[in-house]
Amino acid sequence: MPSPFARSYPDASRLWLLVLAGGIVMGLALGVRHVQGLFLLPVSMDRGWSRETFAMAMAVQNLTWGIAQPFTGMIADRYGSAKVIGGGLVFYALGLVGMAHAATPVAFLLTAGVCIGIALSGSAFAVIYGALSRLVPPERRGWALGVAGAVGGLGQFILVPAAQWLIGGGGWVSALLVFAVLLAIVLPLAWPLREPARAAHDPAAPDAGLSLRASIREAFAQPGFWLLNLGFLACGFQLAFIGTHLPAYLMDKGLRASDAVGALAIIALTNVMGTYACGILGARHRRKYLLAGIYLVRTAAIALFLLLPLSSWTVYAFAAVMGFIWLGTVPLTNGLIAQVFGVRYLTTLFGFVFFGHQLGSFLGVWLGGIVFEATRSYDLIWLIAMALGVLSAMLHWPIDDREITRRQTASAPG
Repeated sequence: MPSPFARSYPDASRLWLLVLAGGIVMGLALGVRHVQGLFLLPVSMDRGWSRETFAMAMAVQNLTWGIAQPFTGMIADRYGSAKVIGGGLVFYALGLVGMAHAATPVAFLLTAGVCIGIALSGSAFAVIYGALSRLVPPERRGWALGVAGAVGGLGQFILVPAAQWLIGGGGWVSALLVFAVLLAIVLPLAWPLREPARAAHDPAAPDAGLSLRASIREAFAQPGFWLLNLGFLACGFQLAFIGTHLPAYLMDKGLRASDAVGALAIIALTNVMGTYACGILGARHRRKYLLAGIYLVRTAAIALFLLLPLSSWTVYAFAAVMGFIWLGTVPLTNGLIAQVFGVRYLTTLFGFVFFGHQLGSFLGVWLGGIVFEATRSYDLIWLIAMALGVLSAMLHWPIDDREITRRQTASAPG
């Protein structure tokens, strides 16, 4: 007799509604974050602040996102993802309005840093992927995460020229206010991601009787869980540093502002294909090896970028390679956690792993500002990014990606 849970699986049209709704919300949330590097110079010059001030706010944003993620994950796992996504979008819009009108570094840090950091924990991939992983059949999970990530990447791509056009036409304050309105407009898209009672858990699943506290203790006792957390730090460091400081780095080297915009746009565009490809590959190959490979490729790409003569074409080539593996780590990491621990408390467990990512993001953005102000160069940060990439590849390789013993025992007869 088929499980009654099977009847809650969506049909094809419902699947597309789920992935499109999740992808659009995620694309806008991550897209606004992706273009924040374009605001560094205009905000700093207009307010008379140092780059370190802007970088500190972005670093606090990343750290707040990481600290808040496990707790928003717990709320989503207990009460459903739609409420958390809706709340995240509201916080995001309010944070952007506050960021636009912040007249002091402290106000800017609280709005751009703390408020938007909390907002991202409720509107980005952790909650979106958690909802999709529970609402989509296991055999379609890799496809759903890949498509949602690709749609999200397309949203990021569109926002790059949009941000540049808005900043150039009406100024950075107006650009932030337009983004706030867009986030409010997509608020109804949280509704399709609502989950049935008790987060739509299969009563026949091996983890059906596991409590949240027991699930967290179980994960914390697994060495692979901590290796995944530490390895994810490199991802956050690399992406946050590049996303925030690359435009200023290129302009310091004499390239045009259009080159910086083009680089961010290429990253976002190739991320569409790369995230989808990683989602599909994760369903066919061992995710830990794919993750290790991504970090090695990133390290090689950074090394070549620094060694080759800098030009528009080398920038675009670097952006294309980095973009293809930009957020591909997220569906792979999410899928690896689901593979080992199940999906019941996936959003919470991913939130804890994601803290490592955001700790790296904090360090990448903040140290980028600190080192530049001290040395007038980003060279040291590039070297740290490469070292962390190699270390992360080494940490992912020995992870035990088998289903944990508890799940196998729970599924045994009697």
